Amino acid sequence: MPVNPADSPVLGALYGTDAMRAVMGERAFLARMLEVEAALARAQARLGIVPEAAAQAITAAAAVDRLDLPALAAATRNTGYPVVGLVKQLSALAGPEAGRWTHWGATTQDIMDTAVVLQVREGLGLIGAELEAVIAGLARLARAHRGTVMAGRTHLQHALPVTFGYKAAVWLSPLVTMRERLAQLRPRVERLQFGGAAGTLASLGDQGLTVQAELAKELGLAQPDIPWHVARDGMAEAVSFLGLLTGALSKLATDVILLMQTEVAEVAEPHQEGRGGSSTMPQKRNPIACEYVIAQARGVQALVPQMLAAMAQDQERGTGPWQAEPLAVGQAFLLAHGALAQARVIAEGLTVDPARMQRNLDSTGGLIVAEAVMMGLAPVMGRGEAHHVVHHACDVALAEGVPLAEALLRDPQVAGRLPREQVERLTDPRNYLGAAEVFVDRVLARV
Repeated sequence: MPVNPADSPVLGALYGTDAMRAVMGERAFLARMLEVEAALARAQARLGIVPEAAAQAITAAAAVDRLDLPALAAATRNTGYPVVGLVKQLSALAGPEAGRWTHWGATTQDIMDTAVVLQVREGLGLIGAELEAVIAGLARLARAHRGTVMAGRTHLQHALPVTFGYKAAVWLSPLVTMRERLAQLRPRVERLQFGGAAGTLASLGDQGLTVQAELAKELGLAQPDIPWHVARDGMAEAVSFLGLLTGALSKLATDVILLMQTEVAEVAEPHQEGRGGSSTMPQKRNPIACEYVIAQARGVQALVPQMLAAMAQDQERGTGPWQAEPLAVGQAFLLAHGALAQARVIAEGLTVDPARMQRNLDSTGGLIVAEAVMMGLAPVMGRGEAHHVVHHACDVALAEGVPLAEALLRDPQVAGRLPREQVERLTDPRNYLGAAEVFVDRVLARV
């Protein structure tokens, strides 16, 4: 039975996605190793190193369904790696004549690392597709609510007015940057690993580099400048990217959770019968998607240090750090894709309540634009005096429960300098949005 909830048949419905499990799971890993072995045979056959018939037989035999998994598990337990047992079975399945050409000039880590790269390539494709969907959903929110005024909050208290479109654009901008980062990192990650026993390709003589180039072409991977079996920055970067990505998603989820509080109630996750309900409180509509974005983000971020620590490889073959990577890579991809899937639910279906936003905005009677009033009075009475006058008016408004405009107009210094219409204009949050809408447009232009 699975120990990790993300891999379990029940709790796995809450963590990760089946699509990513299919890409990063053990069955896929075994299939990818067989794919690398078959590609190596075909590449070497084209170069005249391996007989063409042998390459065809090896390719035909390289099917994961034909593996004896209990025997492979026993061999792996004995040798510490799955490749020895896998090559033994592949050689037997290919037949005695072809089988002797399997794994020619390769080493265990060549096959395992390149198999993981193939998994990561497909995993990054899934990440990219889901990221695009989240970006599109948030862009629609930002565009639709570009001018929907609401209270901006600092330290969880009313600060200055913003628009909900501005808030959505703040969520969106880092994700557009994540799309750029993803495109930039893929060439650095999707590279062949093929170096032989110590990374020098010595067993292939003067054909080593040619085989490496042909194998890279066969698999559609970049040929590295040097074998990277003890230089793990590519793998570390991939998982670190997932940490950054889920961190950006957790900002979105945290904001939505806060905006869903009963006393705020400005947005809500999309309604689905029974979703977010409580076993004892029928009225509850909990922020389930947000909670699992945050949970999975923390899971991914906990794995980033493990990948960074695994960069301390010793000499020409790591004794421990490399073996720690499989504990992190697959889980990081699984949880990141799960977080994206939950964020997509939010981005595509978030319920926005502009009327509630307006009521909350009005709840302080204009105090949220006290800075605007101070800046409006400063040219006629000096900034220091303006701050004093507005501060006093805020105290009056809070103590007596009157609008800030009324408290200001009671002060002779204000009433004698500014007409009522100007005071009312200064205390209207819609007139103090700064460049909020321009910022929305700038982010949408990047999308």
